Amino acid sequence: MSKSKDAAANSLILKYMNDQNRPYSTQDVFSNLQREHGLGKTAVVKAMELLAQQGKIKEKVYGKQKIYFADQDQFPNVSDAELKSLDDQISQVSSKVQSVQQGCRQLDTELKDLNSSMTTEEMVKEIKELKQECSRHQEKLQKIKSATNHVTPEEKEKVQL
Repeated sequence: MSKSKDAAANSLILKYMNDQNRPYSTQDVFSNLQREHGLGKTAVVKAMELLAQQGKIKEKVYGKQKIYFADQDQFPNVSDAELKSLDDQISQVSSKVQSVQQGCRQLDTELKDLNSSMTTEEMVKEIKELKQECSRHQEKLQKIKSATNHVTPEEKEKVQL
């Protein structure tokens, strides 16, 4: 790789590590950045080792595995009061999120109910079809009642025996 590509990879990885502020292996960084930036695995490994040597990121070795993380000295110290304040804010926002999610679930349920019910036009059409069907059945009933060739119960018994 050229010097400019190496420098670009170094700055990209340093920014990524500082933004995420959590430990990663070289494979994790490669996987996360490869799709967007097309960095090769070798370039990522070299850049992370160089950044660790320069002291911009820290490196921990666990057997054969190396874990890299952002240098925590660059971040300001936070007091316990600030942490408690942030925790309170988080709990307030979390409760708001839960109430909004519950409202969304209720609205989704209402939407599903409305989508599954018939519209006014569909109801009018269904009523018209049912009235036509009812009139056909009434006509059929009238024909049956007006027929003169009814079977008497005595004739019916003779046939069954």
